[in-house]
Amino acid sequence: MDRMQELCEILNKWAYEYYVLDNPSVPDREYDKLYDELRELERESGVTLPQSPTRRVGGEPVSGFEKHAHIARLYSLDKAVTEDELSAFFTRVQKIEPNAAFTVEYKFDGLTVCLTYEDGEFVRATTRGNGVEGEDVTAQVLTVKTFPLTIGYKGILEVRGEAVMRLSALEEYNRSHAGDELKNARNAAAGAIRNLDPKVTASRKLDIYFYDINYMSEKPLPSQEAGMEFLRKEGFKTYPYFKICADADEVRAAIDEIEIERKRIDVLTDGAVVKVNEERVREEMGYTDKFPRWAIAYKFEAEEAETTVEEVFWQVGRTGKLTPLALVSPVELAGATVRRATLNNFGDLTRKDVKVGSRVLIRRSNEVIPEILGAVSHTEGSLPVQKPETCPYCGSAVKEVGANLFCPNRDCKPRVVQKLTHYCSKNAADIEGLSEATLTVLYETRGVKRFSDLYALTAEDFKGLEGFKTKKISNLLGAIEGGKKLPLDRFLYAIGIDGIGRVAARDLASFGSVEAVAALTVEELVTLENIGEITANAVRNYFSDEENLAELERLKAAGVEPFVKARKTEGAFAGENVVLTGGLNSMSRPEAQKLIEELGGTAQSSVTAKTTLVIAGESAGSKLEKAKKLGIRIIGEEEFLSLLKS
Repeated sequence: MDRMQELCEILNKWAYEYYVLDNPSVPDREYDKLYDELRELERESGVTLPQSPTRRVGGEPVSGFEKHAHIARLYSLDKAVTEDELSAFFTRVQKIEPNAAFTVEYKFDGLTVCLTYEDGEFVRATTRGNGVEGEDVTAQVLTVKTFPLTIGYKGILEVRGEAVMRLSALEEYNRSHAGDELKNARNAAAGAIRNLDPKVTASRKLDIYFYDINYMSEKPLPSQEAGMEFLRKEGFKTYPYFKICADADEVRAAIDEIEIERKRIDVLTDGAVVKVNEERVREEMGYTDKFPRWAIAYKFEAEEAETTVEEVFWQVGRTGKLTPLALVSPVELAGATVRRATLNNFGDLTRKDVKVGSRVLIRRSNEVIPEILGAVSHTEGSLPVQKPETCPYCGSAVKEVGANLFCPNRDCKPRVVQKLTHYCSKNAADIEGLSEATLTVLYETRGVKRFSDLYALTAEDFKGLEGFKTKKISNLLGAIEGGKKLPLDRFLYAIGIDGIGRVAARDLASFGSVEAVAALTVEELVTLENIGEITANAVRNYFSDEENLAELERLKAAGVEPFVKARKTEGAFAGENVVLTGGLNSMSRPEAQKLIEELGGTAQSSVTAKTTLVIAGESAGSKLEKAKKLGIRIIGEEEFLSLLKS
């Protein structure tokens, strides 16, 4: 056993030098000799140590990927593609901490993986999934040699990295797999990790570059700089480029440096990641429901290609807006065959001089429908796109508002179907089975036009419709009935108020009822963190519309009951709206917020007119100042702990 332990230490040291430091100290034959000795000892003893490099050999195919919940949520990153968006990020940070420092790193284009360690041993690897739950890909990740199987840290740890296939590895793979080449490095890495056969993963020779500590059971490290230092010290492979910047100008200079150098490196990259360095400022800024507020991905110019516009037609969305969509000659772009591309509105189409029959430049990024950037050349046969005077679906005269065209007909088929589809979607009423296709059939054959019409459907309404058997009808009616009871925030999102997404809907739901939201003034609405003046006016317009009010009454009569999670009426914080600012020595912010909720309070992310209590920890910032100006009660950590004990 001692010899096996010794061999593991030597082989892991040599592997670290080879795969992580790219500076091998011994020839391959020396490594292979000791590796074979270790494998023979393992065969004779029937024992494989946790840190043994033989664990990294691709094993037998797995039958499927099991789901696994992350200890801490893995957030995605908000994106900036313009200088204005980047400047807005700096403004948000400087409101909290005027002297905040930043870090800048490469944004690699691969697949995010999360590795878990317990008592110093690697136990699991998962994909990011939806951020809360991912797929267990331990067998696949074990074939990658750029992370340690054992570490010095003995607590529970989650680290995050990007699994990538280096461009040179992709080229080498394609040379040896003629006729079965991989299209691009991103898909090659993602496909390798999500392949059920670990031997396929091993054949692609992936790397993982680590960049984040997602969770550690001890107190979080004080900065991103300290986190990267920890990762390197424990033997994780990190990319050499890591800049600490004192201000926004230094960040911009670092981004420029990355944009120039990215075309010379051996890894596919599409941007730079900017983060606030200090943990205390991160805690102060917090998170949206999708992103950390303290980080942003600056995306470089996406992949572009030329193609020919064959036709332009107009789509109508749930608000009635007409959007031009171009059918183009098929072209390969960012690993996909593109056949259509969008333009924002008629003004955009005119400005870009796009005509039918013209050669245009299109761009595809973030895996969304490609966008036409502008015309490259015209031919004698190129024809201007005519501005529609009537809706192409219902014939109503269109209205022009700024650069946009709108169909004013609330009964226009695509507009109605899109509104119904939005209402039934997962994050809204969540009525499973009522897809866009099914709702189109119900509109055409049963006259379903309003949300309330859905709740009047009976089994008889589905009889005779193709594909609707007894069980499917029963399931649909059950889902519709179940959709009557939904949280208030999801209901406010479902009814489709202009500008109200899921985050803003949660802000509105804090007022407790649809009636309370309907009574809000524009002045009251703009005090909410995620609602500006335009959206505030949209909310007022929605609740001033007679048809909308009538529909809300019809929904109420149908038994639709939006509810707010009942607040506890007892406890130290009963009835309090509480904001935490600064760092607490005794616990993390999420732990403190959970305790506040358990003791009857509501934990808020920012100070508003509704805030009744602010708990100020170390290095409290702008939230504390705002609370003082508003005359809100402020307590320190010591008093907070006393309240918890009481």
